[in-house]
Amino acid sequence: MVVNVAEVVEKTIFVTGATGYVGGRLVPALLRAGYTVRCLAREPRKLAERPWRDDPKVDVVAGDLSDVGQLVEQLQGCSVAYFLVHSMEASGGKYAERDLQLASNFAQAAAIAGVERIIYLGGLGELGDGLSRHLRSRREVEGMLASTGVPVTTFRAAMIIGSGSASFEILRYLVERLPVMVT
Repeated sequence: MVVNVAEVVEKTIFVTGATGYVGGRLVPALLRAGYTVRCLAREPRKLAERPWRDDPKVDVVAGDLSDVGQLVEQLQGCSVAYFLVHSMEASGGKYAERDLQLASNFAQAAAIAGVERIIYLGGLGELGDGLSRHLRSRREVEGMLASTGVPVTTFRAAMIIGSGSASFEILRYLVERLPVMVT
């Protein structure tokens, strides 16, 4: 990747999900590329142990995606915003509705704040009727993020596996207990 340093100097990148696996690894990569990073965290204390937390080019803001007005303020001055959050089944089975509402809030706030691009981590799967509920939800979120006219770049990943990720830990747990797995 070639980075034009003159362009980087002025750019602040907004990252949701910095306490998660992908976001927590994205922030130091952005810092190495010379960007200033603003991280949104519901619980900023969860970022206290991250080695990049005290970097002068990191700004951690407390909040969540439910307050459009607050998001507009937090997104001010950011050229790109990463949307790296999604609910899990635990929200009473209503994770899809919740994700859609949060994506709507984020898209509205990004448009009002003048964000130039939203970057979203979606899931694999063809368009159509054969998607699981989870993947269908991810596609709906992608559509909602694009609904305000802010350009959206979507990365599609089947599963993120790396040391410390939830998927890796589940896989390791299974391998330690099941010497052979028939599929």
